[in-house]
Amino acid sequence: MPTNLLGPDPILLPEDHPDVPARAALDAGEDARAVAARYPAASLAWATLARAALDGGDPVAAYAFARTGYHRGLDALRKAGWRGQGPVPASHLPNQGFLLSVLALADAAAAIGEADEVARCHKLLDDSDPEALAVLGVDR
Repeated sequence: MPTNLLGPDPILLPEDHPDVPARAALDAGEDARAVAARYPAASLAWATLARAALDGGDPVAAYAFARTGYHRGLDALRKAGWRGQGPVPASHLPNQGFLLSVLALADAAAAIGEADEVARCHKLLDDSDPEALAVLGVDR
């Protein structure tokens, strides 16, 4: 039973989630493709690949990378008890890979003209954490 009487408790991915060592590897300058191959369940690695593809002018590859990170994140959130709604705080470091994947998916969808997907992603980000963009350092 949730302790939050207004809705579901926030979901916090575990501290041993693959995003944690993936973040350390990326911060150490390792190649994002190698990190994604070593930690395929790490949404952060896929989000990083998606952002690089967007920056490189390849929105189709970015969309594929971001969708992979999004789905791997959904798997992890469900395993942690998420039932499709409720807070996913951006301030919790292991949650950030999923949220960055959703953001990259929105940006890639916008680049290929998929307006419905953009709206769904922005709603998911806002529903997950209304402060997500600020916490993630994104200015919109």
